[in-house]
Amino acid sequence: MIGQAALDTLFYQGRTFRGSARAWQDRPIEEATLRQLWQLAALPPTSANCSPARVVFVQSAEAKEKLRAALDEGNVAQTMAAPVTAIIGMDLAFYDKLPYLFPFADARSWFAGDPAKAESTAFRNSSLQGAYLMLAARALGLDCGPMSGFNQEKMDAAFFAGTRVRTNFICNLGYGQRDTLGPRAPRLSFDEACRIA
Repeated sequence: MIGQAALDTLFYQGRTFRGSARAWQDRPIEEATLRQLWQLAALPPTSANCSPARVVFVQSAEAKEKLRAALDEGNVAQTMAAPVTAIIGMDLAFYDKLPYLFPFADARSWFAGDPAKAESTAFRNSSLQGAYLMLAARALGLDCGPMSGFNQEKMDAAFFAGTRVRTNFICNLGYGQRDTLGPRAPRLSFDEACRIA
């Protein structure tokens, strides 16, 4: 079992940084940190180890301008101020890598030729990987600001043109300004959200 300090970092004190350009410190994220972030996020499980997430770490001024054009207006200021924005995509042809990722069976045949099954699997598992990425970011001392609020067609055209990758969601990454945080929004209790069958 991990200690209280780790639980605090990952959950109790982990917050969503959003709302304004003030949410983020003017402090860059090193490439080595982004590489370590992916190494951690890639470890937890996905269905048949399918690993459909594809991530673009938007950091350069040129890439940020492409990103700006796809954002809803209310998300522009906070996203432009974030040192990095991770675009978590889903590879709809993830199954082409299954002979390498899952060599124990002909897993590629489970999805090839069945676009609906491939898309639902890609969406579900890339969502999991995006959540793993956020926990890994917190573990490395980064803060997160996940969001929807973008035009998917524009995002896909800007960052995934010519591929079978589609955007799932985006997440701003950086070092948050804790003095910009308000009270944590309520969460549902166990009895409101869960039952034991």
